[in-house]
Amino acid sequence: MKQALATDKGERKLRTGYTTGACAAAAAKAALLALLTGRLPDKVRIMLPGGERPVFALAHTVRGEAEGGTSWAEAGIVKDAGDDPDVTHGALIITRVRPLPQGSGLVFRAGEGVGTVTLPGLPLSVGEPAINPGPRLMIREALQEAVEEAAKKAPGTGSMPNFSAEDLEITVSIPGGEELAKKTMNARLGIVGGLSVLGTSGIVRPYSCAAWVASIREGVDVARALGLEHIVGATGRTSEEAARERFGLPEQALIDMGDFAGGLLKYVRTHPVPRLTIAGGPAKLAKLGQGMLDLHSKRGRVNMAELAEWLPEYVPEEVRWAVAQAHSVAAAIAAAERAGIDLPAIIARRALATMRAVLRDAPVRVDVLVVARDGRVLAEATEPDHGGA
Repeated sequence: MKQALATDKGERKLRTGYTTGACAAAAAKAALLALLTGRLPDKVRIMLPGGERPVFALAHTVRGEAEGGTSWAEAGIVKDAGDDPDVTHGALIITRVRPLPQGSGLVFRAGEGVGTVTLPGLPLSVGEPAINPGPRLMIREALQEAVEEAAKKAPGTGSMPNFSAEDLEITVSIPGGEELAKKTMNARLGIVGGLSVLGTSGIVRPYSCAAWVASIREGVDVARALGLEHIVGATGRTSEEAARERFGLPEQALIDMGDFAGGLLKYVRTHPVPRLTIAGGPAKLAKLGQGMLDLHSKRGRVNMAELAEWLPEYVPEEVRWAVAQAHSVAAAIAAAERAGIDLPAIIARRALATMRAVLRDAPVRVDVLVVARDGRVLAEATEPDHGGA
């Protein structure tokens, strides 16, 4: 049964969904059941890590023989991400299962639309299919469920096939996945050829953006593994391009942080790099300066009265009032500029202070770039050396 989560306003419940990893595991179970029982089911139930037992309808089933006469079976499930804006919502997740010689173990393969790891730093070795450890474990457990269920259906009949369910080739495919991957950070992480099969819990919680935060962490891990000494977390493409031009950094040094400043800062605190720059527009960075770590508009607005309090004491009261009453940060900047006050520079320093407070004594030098919509750098603030030194 589909789960639902209440929205912040309680107006409507949002449906949860299931990850690509959960879909791949359910498809693997169905495919193995077909090999063990001779019949392809039309639906399958699996146990998720949190104890949930969802049922998945099969949208694709087929059996065949490989060279040498080895039978194989595959099943496919259309991913339902619930009400989450997931790029893979509606994608067909296919898992093919083929027996291998005894002692081979479980061998994972990347089929059509599933990427391959080409850079160090991810939780998988270079050359491995981008099927993360969480989904691999779910697949392994789903296969064991298939063995147990097949044995219950034919106890002591001797009709079970003569192969070990522990020695299997598992190929996961996502038709169209290579094109979908262009909308993700996979290429920057060194995952080429398609999507990653993700999901630790098996459940997609609407707007939790767990996949995005996981990509931020993977981006930091890749940068560290490559020995990069300077990374940039940007709120958007314009600020990212401004930072790239300013510092001349390679692709793997650029982290698509989005609104998740807290996710990046907290991870860098425990996985430090020598230097971290956060780049973004003045409104986003004003939020950061006011202590907000989720910069999305739904999580809060800039406190304009507090923004006015940041102005120097000598600023005339009418200017302070104009900033406090401004309808936007851009309007506040214009009001301050007419009085000769560089508000973007103040915002940059405040954002820098928040970064340091979150990073604590981590040995990371931090910088802030405040970037206009047209790509101009409005202000920059930097620490003279590592904050933890």
